[in-house]
Formats: sequence, structure tokens, C-alpha cells
Amino acid sequence: MNLHEYQGKELLKKFGVKVQEGIVAETVEQAVEAWKAIHERTGSEGVVVKAQVHAGGRGKGGGVKFAPNLEAVKEKAEQILGMTLITPQTGAEGKVVHKILIAEDAYYKGASEPKEFYLSVLLDRKKECNVIVYSTEGGMDIEEVAAKTPEKIHKEWVNAAVGLQGFQARRIAFNLGLSGQPFKEMVAFIQKLYKAYEASDASLFEINPVLKTSDDKILAVDAKVNLDDNSLFRHPDLEAQRDLQEEDPIEVEAGEAELNYVKLDGNVGCMVNGAGLAMATMDIIKLSGGEPANFLDVGGTADAERVEKAFRIILRDENVKAILINIFGGIVRCDRVAAGVIEAYKNIGTIHIPIIVRLQGTNADKAKAMIEESGLKVQSAILLSEAAELVAKAVA
Repeated sequence: MNLHEYQGKELLKKFGVKVQEGIVAETVEQAVEAWKAIHERTGSEGVVVKAQVHAGGRGKGGGVKFAPNLEAVKEKAEQILGMTLITPQTGAEGKVVHKILIAEDAYYKGASEPKEFYLSVLLDRKKECNVIVYSTEGGMDIEEVAAKTPEKIHKEWVNAAVGLQGFQARRIAFNLGLSGQPFKEMVAFIQKLYKAYEASDASLFEINPVLKTSDDKILAVDAKVNLDDNSLFRHPDLEAQRDLQEEDPIEVEAGEAELNYVKLDGNVGCMVNGAGLAMATMDIIKLSGGEPANFLDVGGTADAERVEKAFRIILRDENVKAILINIFGGIVRCDRVAAGVIEAYKNIGTIHIPIIVRLQGTNADKAKAMIEESGLKVQSAILLSEAAELVAKAVA
């Protein structure tokens, strides 16, 4: 589950991490009130207007703008609210901006020049431990830095048995070229950030940029936070912050039906019980000359109601030219799944694309006979090779 920037910053603040303060707004009027509150607190007229969407690269897409005064705040808020923001991470369809963050200007003048850094915490699956990734080259072009000058990207792995050690935080701050007060602030920033990452069961905390201000404070100017969905039962306060407007409506609908669904760009829909079998089914589709249109795991209780819901979700994708149902009858009997497929087919009505059903396991022969005797336009298979051949014919 992704959090918005303003939500991520609120989470960081709970662990003592210093952040660029701001107030979220959903209308121009709220943006004006936010500016007034910030102006009263800081005395500064300038603020930053930032689109709140679940995607990076907002600045490059025109979703982050500096407003030097109140009139500019009104103008920028009108421009950004409701716009379809297209960034390298949104794809060509973009995301509609429903909220903006009116943030304090952290790049004020002082004794020294502000400096941006990159800092993230995530899981390194190969090394089976968390890793802190950091760079002196923070800001909008971090992807280009990683591609062209990878030597400027550094990593610090954390032993799960002992956690982040003080010397590691100091080594990171030293490698970032800091000394004196900024060094001390960065060490504390890293330690608190890591604590927030672990305590919230996150899969990613990305702060880009981390800013050393002109008066030597260390602030999180942005916050990209991804939480592990499987841990949300331990964090009802964080789960309550889920923004369904930012998610694919079909995936939201599938989740409400307890279906594990991810939309893809292919032409063959697949319905499977079990994540491993789903991955294998997607491979079969590709080897047959098609492209998987989705990942859909109906789970171990593939009854008629769930199968019907899965059918309807797959059929909402106009790119789907065929559907492959691949069920292994272990927990659930194949004949029960076949009955569900037949009932769901009748409830939906006429389906104009080929449907291939491959059932293997308990009562597979009985299930195949049920489908063939149903009179429906459903093709059955028992072997994977048979299913592959039928898919190849369907997409030819």
C-alpha cells in the first residue's frame, strides 16, 4: 500500500524525523488558508505547491511548482488540482490530481548553500536483509545518476539480528561529505528513519531529496512510502489512510471480492488458484504466442460466486481475446470448480470469446465430462500442453 507524501511525512514525524512542513488541500480555497497558516508561522511568503499522487517524477511532469506569494498560490493550485499528471512512473495515461500539499520553502538563504541528498531504505532480497541506499546526488535526476554514474550510489546493509548500528549511520553521513552539526543531524536522521521503516512494516522508504538547509538542518523534503500489505492488520491507523482514488478501480473491486488481481497489457485473461500456478500459467500463455492480460488468483475456494466475479472482472478488459482457467484440484475438487464455471457462465450470459478450462487433480475426469456435456462454448483440457494448444488457436 502506498502513502501520499503528506501521509509519509506525518509518519516520519511520529518517529522524530524532521520534515519540510506543509498542509494538504483539496480546493483552491483550502490552499489559500494553508498559505495563510504557513505565512503566519514562518513569515515567509513563498511556498511550494506539490501534487499528491502515488508516483515519482512529479516535478518533471509539472506537478511541483514554487509560488512566491499568495496570488501565485491561487494560480498554481488552480493549475495542478484536477490536472492529469503524467510522469515517467504514471505511464501515458497519467494520474488525476485530487490533492495538493502547500509546503514551506525549505530552500531559504543562509550562511551556506542548501545541499540535496538521496536516501532510501528497502529490502535486499538477494542478501536477505535491509539495505540503506544513499547518494550525494539527490533530486529529480537520481535515475540518471544511477544509470550514468553508478559509483555515486552507495549501499549500507543492515544485519537483521542486531539492527542498524551507530557506526553505520556515521559512515553514511561521512560518505555524504558532512561534518560538524549537519553530520550529527544526518546521523540522527538516518537512525530515526530506519526505526520508522521497521516499526511501520514498510517495504520502501525513499526520501528524495534529503535536504541540508542553509542553516545546517537536515529535512525530509519528500517522502515516498510503500507499506507491506500483509502487515496492515497490525497497523489499522495506516490502513485507514489508503487512498482508493489512486488505485486501479478493477483491482480495488477484485480485492473486495478477495481475489488477487493485477492488470497487465496482454490479450489472454487467466484465472488460477494459487500464485505459483498463476505464474506458470502466464508462462504457458507467452509460450503459446499470447500475452497474459492479468494475474488472477481465485484462492483455494473457487466456488461459483467467486468464479463469476473473476469472469466479470476479466471481461471488463477490452483487450482480452481468450480466457484460460487453470485449476489444480487439491484443496477444492475439480468437479466443484467445473460446476462453478458452468453456473457462472450461465449467469453472465453470452460470452463472445473462447474460454479454455484446464482442470487437474481430484475428480479432473469428472469435471472435464461435466464441461463437455454442459453445451456451453467452453473448451476443456487436462494436460498443460493441451491448454497451450487451445490458447495458441484462440489468439492466432
